[in-house]
Amino acid sequence: MIPWLQLDSAKTPDGGQQLRLKRRGDEFSIMLGANELMNSRLSGSEEALAKLSCQRIAGRRNPSILIGGLGMGFTLRAALAELGDDAQVTVAELVPAVVIWARGPMAELFGGWLDDPRVSIREADVGQLIRSQASAWDAILLDVDNGPEGIVYKANDALYSAAGLISARAALKPGGVLAVWSQGPDAGFTRRLKQGGFTVEEVKVRAHGKRGARHIVWLATKGQ
Repeated sequence: MIPWLQLDSAKTPDGGQQLRLKRRGDEFSIMLGANELMNSRLSGSEEALAKLSCQRIAGRRNPSILIGGLGMGFTLRAALAELGDDAQVTVAELVPAVVIWARGPMAELFGGWLDDPRVSIREADVGQLIRSQASAWDAILLDVDNGPEGIVYKANDALYSAAGLISARAALKPGGVLAVWSQGPDAGFTRRLKQGGFTVEEVKVRAHGKRGARHIVWLATKGQ
């Protein structure tokens, strides 16, 4: 079996942990300690996050999309494939090294999508972007950390708090969608979404094919 090769590492935003980029043949992995955060062979649920969201806003003119978390680009690529030429997609990535990896050792995975004229990459906290503008986005897609129960950066938890959801709702245009990826279910988060004034749909999706692990995508719609 081909051994894993570590290509690079980077500190998490609080400096307390280390992300590691690894490669084995044509397979990539991003690790946090012993936890694998993402793998290039497991893209199904991140792609579903984008496809389900874009379906909810289909037909809108000049849609503006905010994606929290670049990762391996699965959500970004799927969104661009669904959206028309008039869309604008902003990706907020808090760890600068992830953007460097996307343009360097993982460039083949991204296939030039970062240079799509519809795309803007911001090395910033997605929470700050959400709070900075009202009624700015047709859809906000959060593929941040491990979902509502974060393990990479505890400050991410604020995104999923009651206050964070109020900010997200305010940042959406009428009828806009907040879509959230998670490794697993979270009844408390579903309850907070409903209490925050969203109409909520919880969708189970596969990480890969028909036999991969089941992940969760919440689709929370703001009223008109």
